[in-house]
Amino acid sequence: MLATGQPLAEALDPTRMYLAAYGHVWHTPALALAATLVFVLVSQVKINVTNAYAGSLAWSNFFARLTHSHPGRVVWLVFNVLIALLLMTLGVFDALDTVLGLYSHVAAAWIGALVADLVVNKPLGLSPPGIEFKRAHLYDLNPVGLGAMALGTLAASVAFSGVLGPAAQAFAPFIALGLAFAAAPAIAWATRGRTYLARPPIRPAAPGRPVVCSVCENTYEAEDTAHCPAYGAPICSLCCTLDARCHDRCKRGSRADEQLQQVLRRLLPARLARRMHVRLGGFVLVFGALSLLAAAVLALVYLQEATGVGAAERLRLHDAFVKAGALLLLPLAVASWWLVLAGQTRRLAQQESDRQTERLTREIAAHQRTDAELQRAKEAAEAANRAKTRFVAGLSHELRTPLSAVLGYAELLGRDTSLPVPARQAVQTIAQSGEHLRGLVDELLDLARIEADRLPLAPAPLELAAFLRDLTRMVAPQAQALALTFSCVPHPGLPPRVRADAQRLRQVLLNLIGNALRFTPQGGAVRLEAAPGDAPGWLRFAVIDTGVGIAAADLPRLFEPFVRGATGPCRGEPGAGLGLAISDRLARAMGGSLHAHSQPGQGSRFTLALPLPALAPGEAQAPPPQRITGYAGPRRRLLVVDDHADQRTLLRAMLAPLGFAIDEAASGPAALRALAQGVATGLPDAVLLDIGMDGMDGWQTAQRIRAAGLTALPIVVVSAYLMEAQPEAPPVQAFVAKPVREAELLAALGRVLGLPWQ
Repeated sequence: MLATGQPLAEALDPTRMYLAAYGHVWHTPALALAATLVFVLVSQVKINVTNAYAGSLAWSNFFARLTHSHPGRVVWLVFNVLIALLLMTLGVFDALDTVLGLYSHVAAAWIGALVADLVVNKPLGLSPPGIEFKRAHLYDLNPVGLGAMALGTLAASVAFSGVLGPAAQAFAPFIALGLAFAAAPAIAWATRGRTYLARPPIRPAAPGRPVVCSVCENTYEAEDTAHCPAYGAPICSLCCTLDARCHDRCKRGSRADEQLQQVLRRLLPARLARRMHVRLGGFVLVFGALSLLAAAVLALVYLQEATGVGAAERLRLHDAFVKAGALLLLPLAVASWWLVLAGQTRRLAQQESDRQTERLTREIAAHQRTDAELQRAKEAAEAANRAKTRFVAGLSHELRTPLSAVLGYAELLGRDTSLPVPARQAVQTIAQSGEHLRGLVDELLDLARIEADRLPLAPAPLELAAFLRDLTRMVAPQAQALALTFSCVPHPGLPPRVRADAQRLRQVLLNLIGNALRFTPQGGAVRLEAAPGDAPGWLRFAVIDTGVGIAAADLPRLFEPFVRGATGPCRGEPGAGLGLAISDRLARAMGGSLHAHSQPGQGSRFTLALPLPALAPGEAQAPPPQRITGYAGPRRRLLVVDDHADQRTLLRAMLAPLGFAIDEAASGPAALRALAQGVATGLPDAVLLDIGMDGMDGWQTAQRIRAAGLTALPIVVVSAYLMEAQPEAPPVQAFVAKPVREAELLAALGRVLGLPWQ
């Protein structure tokens, strides 16, 4: 540069160097100047943006650790760029030489403390052997590094000011480096290395293994995560820095305010230490920090303005900046006190929020325990209900098996005209008693079916007027025998035909009417009303009596099983207290409802509302039942499989007079052997199969029959196990319940064999 004729003051200017270099490339001064301008702009922008981004990392880390929030590094990048533009605009680069000189003392002291910790403290065991950088394991303030750096920086600053002479001023950076290097082991030895690790590191996994953060759910290496006791799972370093809810419960006594409180407790009385910590101490710290920041800014501007001016002018500037600094202390004090109060208010609000959160957490835990107890109670109740259902099903089977023989033979003896009249009356009494017992068994079974959600419904076209007439004919003799008046009042607007399950509807209405007859004294009246419901497609049936009524205490539990009213029946008729419970459940199963209204001494009203859609006149109607005496066509052979001999005999007595040939088998294996022999001699036309047999039950027998290739052989189940669990695809064609009704058995045989009945 000197060779090109540049003066000594400009020889070290980089811009002059670039201009001289490009002058050798382009002999045109304008091109050389343009190239220099472009190169300087690109270089400065690149360097400044790079430095600004690097500075943004430090700013963001510092700010996140201090405030537990992370506004983003782009914010700090823009912030640093604005600082650079401000410095360029104010022209304070000359003053920065002194500032950078002071900063070099800080950097030298930091390097001295760092090197001393690595090469002295760790080999001597004054600090932990590893290098820990995760905030979850560190104190906020480590006096080893901070103390050594502060001592080195302070001594170097004093030397740099010239108080110790020109030699000390020249070697100020080395003083910072050496003093910090010597102070770090001394402080580590004095503190016995207690301020390095706030808690022992807990490795969530082996080094290098991937670990998922429990907060952000991103995957990191194990070295970049720590175990968080607040979440009870690994957490990454960034989430640990930003999480302000846990209040660093993983490392008690390690936060900066807690460390300051410990120092104040050692230096001051307990009461004064608490006051310093709560408000006054916070005010001193905030006010001191803001005052130092304002003093640094004013000193920087003062150095920039005082450069190149006379002594008198510099003195006036000094007085002006001192006055400005003194005046600035007042708003800084007010702002500091406001910040302290705001911080305390925020802490109190956070503590209250934490208390409420803890209460909510305890309440949620209590609700979860309650829900778990309710779930266990529900499961226990369901298990008890299933056990009850199995018991009822088993009891029903045990009662139906002998009852089937009683009713079957009573029906056969009732047809015998050769019996004398007293004997026929006795048989009729046996049949009536058996029917009553079967009704009780059916009620128990219906209740178990309904509670187990296994009640079959068979909606079909129903002539409503004929249904009501039949119901009246069934009830009228009983009412006359009790000296009661019974009437059926159908509404003129009733549809002629509806779709309904006639059996279940008849069962509910007969139950309600029977109860009304039982609870109405002689001379009273019972009325059945049928009318359209409140909504289209609904019908309403009402059974009204003038009986003894129902006590108010009995109404809430009227539809519970095995509950009988306090008034009791007017006549000493037996009852199990299941009629109304079954009627209510049947009404709900059919999509309707049953309600009761009563006043003691004035009678009761039971209202049954059901969805029974009306049918068009052209829909099919079931033919009326007829007495069957035989069938047309060739003689059919049936195989009866039952482990009770009386049941096989009963079925033979029912079917043989109609022209059927009957073969018998006492078990499933015996039936399989008979069918295997029949492959050569001739198979039966159908199999009547019981379910509850010892060894091989009916379902297993049916599956073995199908597995043997007899897929076209009709199988009719005749069993008292009406609630027995069936296979997903039962290999049977029909099901007849015991006690066997002849009409149901013949209907099933006619359907599966296609018999033309006579």
